[in-house]
Amino acid sequence: MTDIVVPVLGESVTEAIIASWSVSEGEAVVKDQILVELETDKVSIEVSAPEDGVLSKIVAQEGDEVEIGALLAVLEVGAGKAPAPTATPATTPEPVAAKPASDIKTMPSAARKIAQTGVDASTIAGTGKAGRITKGDVIAAAKTPTSAPVIAVETGPRQERVKMSRLRQTIARRLKEAQNTAAILTTFNEVDMTAIMASRKKYQELFVKKHGIKLGFMSFFVKACVQALKDIPEVNAEIDGDTLIFKNHYDIGVAVGTEKGLVVPVITDCDALSMGGVEQAIANMGAKARDGKLTMADMSGATFTISNGGVYGSLMSTPILNAPQSGILGMHTIQKRTMVVNDEIVIRPMMYIALSYDHRVVDGKGAVTFFIRVKECLENPDRLLFDL
Repeated sequence: MTDIVVPVLGESVTEAIIASWSVSEGEAVVKDQILVELETDKVSIEVSAPEDGVLSKIVAQEGDEVEIGALLAVLEVGAGKAPAPTATPATTPEPVAAKPASDIKTMPSAARKIAQTGVDASTIAGTGKAGRITKGDVIAAAKTPTSAPVIAVETGPRQERVKMSRLRQTIARRLKEAQNTAAILTTFNEVDMTAIMASRKKYQELFVKKHGIKLGFMSFFVKACVQALKDIPEVNAEIDGDTLIFKNHYDIGVAVGTEKGLVVPVITDCDALSMGGVEQAIANMGAKARDGKLTMADMSGATFTISNGGVYGSLMSTPILNAPQSGILGMHTIQKRTMVVNDEIVIRPMMYIALSYDHRVVDGKGAVTFFIRVKECLENPDRLLFDL
């Protein structure tokens, strides 16, 4: 017998919720098959079978709150192993009836997608291991004309009550804690995006050929913030009791919106990465976030955060600090506006940017100086090449 227990969940995480079991008690499983999905306040974690065997007993049920090391189930190793296939004469296969929905095994992420879309699971052909239905299978099925509409369970004629996910509860708690703890102040500025847009247009084709990914705006902002953080180190610091911790590394959190809520994966050592390296890291983290594959390590240790509300059309906002960090930069949508340049009225692509900072750590002078450095680097990206 082998105990299946709650694994180490990551930095500062001590408990989780049983989101869903992928197998039933008494069912035979194979090594590395996903048994159960745990939902923490930051990510979802899948626990797999360490060996072939039979899941003889399930101890923790869906919805239970469990701590690190808690017993989830008992696996009887080696039992119930399927016999090796033997050769049989070829016969004409008989039509196989569709499995009832209760017999269809789905990945946890697929089960959530089925609940969201209302797709009939019995009509989905699973492409995963042993015919299991994957999230991609559900998405593909939802695009067909025969897909069922989304079904909402209402608690009244004009409203529905839905329990907040663990992640959403944590987002709500942490954002409110940041407001209650830090002395948050926001300052605004605007950036002329002409030079960056010209650089992207000029070098996009060569950039894609070399790095295999498009040159976006985010890498310019990341490198500009790193340059400014080097010059104004208090924006890269945090409070610990009655002391200040100044960070000599530049790990930038990039806020990403997902179906489950906002997550902030971290791009580490951004000062040592090229523009291509930053873009590739952002793309990789974004894909992991959307697929629910982020680990605790992926979201730990950021010293500064960038949030891009512009992708949703936001013109201006006041971002909330990602505690215990002392600064967060908000990007917004680009709009053409009339500007005065060299005493002439011209049309320029402009972006409002916002810096929220902890006034306990950063004075107004430091915040504005940081902001001006970011603006200078963005409007004159050549400065980034020469560390100016």
